[in-house]
Amino acid sequence: MIEKKSVVQPKQSKFYLNDAILGYLLVAPALLCIIAIALYPVLNTFKLSLYYMKLQLIGLTHFIGFQNYISLFNDPRFRSASINTVIFTIVSVSLELVIGMIMALLMNKKFKGTGLVRAAILIPWAIPTIVSALMWKFIYNDQFGLLNDILVRMGVINSYKAWLGSPSLAMGSAIFADVWKTAPFMALLLLAGLQNISYEFYEAAKVDGAGSIRRFFSITLPLLKPTILVALIFRTLDAFRVFDLIFVMTGGGPGNSTETLTIYAYKTLFRNLDFGIGSAIAVVIFIFVFIFAVIYIRLLDKSILE
Repeated sequence: MIEKKSVVQPKQSKFYLNDAILGYLLVAPALLCIIAIALYPVLNTFKLSLYYMKLQLIGLTHFIGFQNYISLFNDPRFRSASINTVIFTIVSVSLELVIGMIMALLMNKKFKGTGLVRAAILIPWAIPTIVSALMWKFIYNDQFGLLNDILVRMGVINSYKAWLGSPSLAMGSAIFADVWKTAPFMALLLLAGLQNISYEFYEAAKVDGAGSIRRFFSITLPLLKPTILVALIFRTLDAFRVFDLIFVMTGGGPGNSTETLTIYAYKTLFRNLDFGIGSAIAVVIFIFVFIFAVIYIRLLDKSILE
């Protein structure tokens, strides 16, 4: 009779850690950095929003709970800034997505001078936002601006217009400048997604008789959906927090027609020195951004699992 040999299990060390604990230990340094750099300022800002705190009346600082938020939501200027922010975000991101998609499809084609075209398209994105805003402020100038001169020579308009001085034109002008600068960034992200799509899918669709439009909606868009969502996450969060472009071009004017939530928060904090209301505005911006991020991430997870 054959005697069975028992398998000797290796003895575990008393210092053995399971995978979960090891994972937490590995990410602990990063979490500590996030807490120190990101979480603490957010919590401190929320704390300040619960106080009546004006630097010119520092001796009168006292706890008032959520009164700053109640005053804020009853403020017509806050509602106007919120509407301006939403309009700027929706319009600019939508245009950037459409234009960026067209640019990405063009850059994905193989033709002579492809590298030069790609480099030229990315130039607006490479220009610092402050420089870009100053450039467009000069272009829109109502006396010696390049845009007015070109449109008058072409017969599109009869006289020079104050593009940044008119409440009905200022927001559209700012959106156009933002789209000009950041559409190449959207195109760059979409181009990376397009290059990951196998050309075999298009060859098979051509064999089945599908045209270019059918191939775009049946192959390109479905396979590009995760990349589109990632691009929308970056651009939506960035557009909702727009500050430098608006601040340099219009300062929120004329008549607060281009004043966004970040501009309103800046004026409240650093001009009016009202740290209570200003901190409350900052917390509201953070809440909106957090909600947008959660929605996009859930849509992204869903699209990946499909």
